[in-house]
Amino acid sequence: MIEIKDVEHVAKLARLELSEDEKVKFSKQLGDILKYMEQLNEVDTSGIEPMNHPIDFSNVMRDDIVITEQTREELMANAPEVEQDYFKVPKIN
Repeated sequence: MIEIKDVEHVAKLARLELSEDEKVKFSKQLGDILKYMEQLNEVDTSGIEPMNHPIDFSNVMRDDIVITEQTREELMANAPEVEQDYFKVPKIN
């Protein structure tokens, strides 16, 4: 089981406020996940090719085609707040 202080650290990084009951609950759940991952590490995968996706895809993206081009004034008209030629947004700490 993961210690409560580890859950508190992860919650702080995620900017989450957890109750004491949630800390205990998540401590057990995260511990169970890590135990399961340890089980998976014991599986012999020596003859298996690594892959990034279970289905082999080729390029599935479409070409980017500009249908209509908007002017800066048209785009800025949708902004809730503008300062000079820029979108003005709240500061993030």
